[in-house]
Amino acid sequence: MKKFNLRDFKMRRVTIDELDDRMLLINLYATQALMFIIGMCWLIFQGRNPIALLGLPDGPNFLYWGVLLAAAALAVNLIAERWMPEEAADDGGVNERLFRSRPIWHILVIAATAALCEELLFRGAVQHHIGTYWTSILFAAIHVRYLKHWIPTGLVFLTSYGLGWILIETGTLWAPITAHFLIDAAGGLMIRFRRES
Repeated sequence: MKKFNLRDFKMRRVTIDELDDRMLLINLYATQALMFIIGMCWLIFQGRNPIALLGLPDGPNFLYWGVLLAAAALAVNLIAERWMPEEAADDGGVNERLFRSRPIWHILVIAATAALCEELLFRGAVQHHIGTYWTSILFAAIHVRYLKHWIPTGLVFLTSYGLGWILIETGTLWAPITAHFLIDAAGGLMIRFRRES
C-alpha cells in the first residue's frame, strides 16, 4: 500500500469549466456542511443553544419579514442587472453551471441548504459576536466569485445587511433563513427557465 506523503500534495486553482457536475455539487455541499459545523461550534462556544436558536417562532410574522426582504432584494437585483454591464454580473459561470439544467426540486434543496447553513453561521453566530455591519462585510467576502466587480459585491453586502436587520427586528433566525431561501430559489429558477426559453 502506498503511503500518503504531504509533500506531494499540491493545490492549484481550478476554473469552473474544469469541474464536472458531480464535483461542483460535492464542493457546494461540502462548503455548506463546513459552514454548518463551524456555526454550530461557534454557537456552543458562545454558550448559546443552537436548538433553541432554531426553534420555530410563534405566529407567521417572521414569514412576512422574510418574504418582503426577498421581494425587495430580488427587485433591486433585477433592476441592477438591467442597467449594469454584462461583465459586471459575471460570477465565473458558477450560478449558470449550478442551476441551468438542475431539476426544480434540486434547486429548492440547494436553496434550502444554503439558507440554513449560511444563516446559522453568519446571522446566528457571527452577527451575535461582531454585529451586522462586519458580518455583512464577511458575508460579501466569502462570495468570492462576485468580488471582481463592485456592483454584485455591494448587492450581496446590502442583502446580508437586510438579513441581519430582519433578524434583529423579528428575534428569530427563521426570518433571514426564509428570505435567503426565497432569494436563492428565485435566482436559481430564473436561471433555469431563462435557459429553457
